[in-house]
Amino acid sequence: MSATGAPAVEGTQPLAGRVVLVAGAHGGFGSAASLACARAGATVVLLGRKVPRLNRVYDALAAHVEPLLYPMDLEGATPDDFADLARRIGEECGRLDALVHAIARFDGLTPFEHADPLHLARDLHVNLTAPLWLTQACLPLLGASGRGTLVWTLDDAPRSTPAYWNGYGLAQAGRAAAVAQLRAEWATRGLRVEGFSPGPMRTALRARAFTEQDDRIARDPDEAAARLAALLAGAP
Repeated sequence: MSATGAPAVEGTQPLAGRVVLVAGAHGGFGSAASLACARAGATVVLLGRKVPRLNRVYDALAAHVEPLLYPMDLEGATPDDFADLARRIGEECGRLDALVHAIARFDGLTPFEHADPLHLARDLHVNLTAPLWLTQACLPLLGASGRGTLVWTLDDAPRSTPAYWNGYGLAQAGRAAAVAQLRAEWATRGLRVEGFSPGPMRTALRARAFTEQDDRIARDPDEAAARLAALLAGAP
């Protein structure tokens, strides 16, 4: 990590004193979610593979609570890499109160019969398998928090109209299944597991599937990010 510091002291900010790990922190929704959590007082660990973008998100958050940077390419990371990340969070922050899976990889709509097998495998891994490995590594910290929350962002589009979404769409189905399984396993063990649907957002990912002229329902990611921060703070 490239920055250290104790979490903010509890105060009027609803997430003060909490540590939130955002996977995919430099994406359209991930960056908005990171900023919303920082504004609410959380110490945010920014996880992503594109360092220049992470640095820009870091600069935006630093005016609120100093974040931590953890550059990592989830495509090539191993379970040991995720275990090392969890260990370092525990050592440097002393706790982890929330993990938000905002990571997303999507190359565009394609008929399955023409999908590149390598892209299919990458989409399944980055959107599902790697987040599952990250979740496994972080569960001990989240469970020990006393108010831990695990959030999987869920995209409604490929679940409502599944044709042509390929690996990304299949991974979204897997993420919904992960929410159900982990929620059942942790229901009496002090960890909230939530599936969060941000709704249609004006992001680069959505632009690969919907043209701007035809997409009149997409909203600014900041609106969904505010709802996420409220969810983490315990709002109904």
